[in-house]
Amino acid sequence: MITEATRQRFAREVAKYPDNGPGRQSAVMACLSIVQQEQGWVSPESEAVIAEYLGMPQIAVHEVTTFYNMYNQQPVGKYKLNVCTNLPCQLRDGQKALHHLERKLGVSMGETTPDGLFTLQQCECLGACADAPVMLVNDRTMCSFMDNDKLDQLVDGLRAAEGK
Repeated sequence: MITEATRQRFAREVAKYPDNGPGRQSAVMACLSIVQQEQGWVSPESEAVIAEYLGMPQIAVHEVTTFYNMYNQQPVGKYKLNVCTNLPCQLRDGQKALHHLERKLGVSMGETTPDGLFTLQQCECLGACADAPVMLVNDRTMCSFMDNDKLDQLVDGLRAAEGK
């Protein structure tokens, strides 16, 4: 489940913090990110390994995993689409963007397309209210002013890139 190479990556992150119990635990977010990069999601078993490695209770690791929406708690599609539905984005069609994607992808919010290509999620504030509606692709790429045409172009472009 957790390879030696992964443990070495953990060690590089832990080395950035003071060499004591609480200092070591400061690397929890970095370790969760490493697991997600390698496995695509953070399983309860991975949380247990991280907790043991950092010397902290497993529930404390789980609290971090569940607090931040960047950590996937179940397998997701190749492209994770997070649409902001916080109030400022809703006032500028964020909810409409989410519903448009639900229709286009044929899934409800929180689901993954049958081909495993897209997972559609809502999220809270992405900090770009003036650019609403906004979305985040794979926790890395911010997309602004996502009207229906731009949403269609994004999805169609990603499908084309995958040959689908």
